[in-house]
Amino acid sequence: MTLLEVNELTKIYGSGDNRVAALDHVSFRVRKGEFVAIVGASGSGKSTLMNLMGGIDRPTSGNVIVDGKSIFDMSESALAIFRRRNIGIVYQFYNLLPNLTVDENIMLPWLLDNRKPDGQKLSGIVEMIGLSHRREHLPGELSGGQQQRVSVGRALINDPAFILADEPTGNLDSKAGREIIELLMAANRRANQTLIMITHDEKIALRADRILTISDGRIIRDEVMRV
Repeated sequence: MTLLEVNELTKIYGSGDNRVAALDHVSFRVRKGEFVAIVGASGSGKSTLMNLMGGIDRPTSGNVIVDGKSIFDMSESALAIFRRRNIGIVYQFYNLLPNLTVDENIMLPWLLDNRKPDGQKLSGIVEMIGLSHRREHLPGELSGGQQQRVSVGRALINDPAFILADEPTGNLDSKAGREIIELLMAANRRANQTLIMITHDEKIALRADRILTISDGRIIRDEVMRV
């Protein structure tokens, strides 16, 4: 089942002699439950692609379809709600709110939707990320690895269509980084959670079901590693 469709996605910055094609007619599909790694050198277009897939930015042309819905046909407010409910994003630098506890940061998508918290589900997420003993702590009281675990928990809390992870180990030591990858892969393998990860780490990429290599704004290689 196709969950994500990226169709002829193009992003142009500037004009005339200053025109730069950050993405140039990029197309691919991702199946439900697939783990896709996106690799490429700095400046290749990975971050632009991530921002467009996540609905954070809008393309010059082309479209992204998530679970049958064309996201760029939505208004800004509708897209913000759709993104919060359907796309779990894990950033390199955690992006936690410093004045909220572990529980509150994980529940943030619910709080923004004025939804009643599901205590049982929250406890399950906190236990899965290994922070049951830190639930009332603030981000400043946690290690970098623990903060990234909170970020993963927040991304998973709404059972999103897919997780979009942007260099999730880039700000961590090797041990903490391995733990984050194992956490994300556990969600992918045990819960069939679709995972799209942007990474510079070849060892991480080789654990994916599929590797997309991007260069100069184009997909130059699409390798299936395992079926």
